[in-house]
Amino acid sequence: MKRVGLILAILVFFAAFLAVPMEVKGEAATTEWKSLIYDEAGLLNQTEYNELNTMANQYGAERETDIIIFTSSNPDNMDVMKMTQDFYDDHGPGYDRSHGNAVILTMDMRNREIYLAGFYKAERYLDDDRLDKIRDEISPYLTSGNYELAFQKYILSAHRYLGIRPGVNPDSIFYSIAFQLVVSLVLAGIIVGKMVSNSGGRVTVNRQTYEDAGNSGILEHRDQYLHTTTTKRKIEKSSSSSGSSGGGTTSGGHSHSGSRGSF
Repeated sequence: MKRVGLILAILVFFAAFLAVPMEVKGEAATTEWKSLIYDEAGLLNQTEYNELNTMANQYGAERETDIIIFTSSNPDNMDVMKMTQDFYDDHGPGYDRSHGNAVILTMDMRNREIYLAGFYKAERYLDDDRLDKIRDEISPYLTSGNYELAFQKYILSAHRYLGIRPGVNPDSIFYSIAFQLVVSLVLAGIIVGKMVSNSGGRVTVNRQTYEDAGNSGILEHRDQYLHTTTTKRKIEKSSSSSGSSGGGTTSGGHSHSGSRGSF
């Protein structure tokens, strides 16, 4: 039995390992972080800025994509999409080269609009639909003024979607860690069960060993219908921030995916 217990412990550990999404984890190419947070609107204090910039560098390196936040008071009252495009052309962000893989969250504090854009790898992995999902997730926090939490969720969601191949529904249950853990534990339980059943030798006793076939039978059978209860429940419709999908091409000729909305 000690041997079976040891095997069970190993299998449970193995099941937990399998439950972790199979994503390629890269390491940052350098210990010197880039400046990926451009808080021109002054929404963050220094501590929040440092933590978010470190977070963006770490998760961006794992996906080989710059994850950028750009906030502006928009003194020239430019369109938020145009602001994002000009930012990309002027700053030339990219993980491994100028004007390379990047996703940008732009906040226009003057008109209270946001725009998300994905360039190159991010354009493929963070298409209009996935950017809409990110925008819908963070908009309530932006509306309430919880900018730090909104930016954290943006970085984490961008990182997650960049690890799921294009064309796949990122909200599928198969990408749920809880679902993967349950499946792994069930498989481990089946394996252990088979090992335990095979370790005790063959069982030769069955129901016929003690059954008196001549005197066995059903004595009484009765079905009784009691009642049926029907309840009605109103299905609430989900709400999301107003917005629209659509990318474009910058003045410098760089195409991108996109999602815009108000907060």
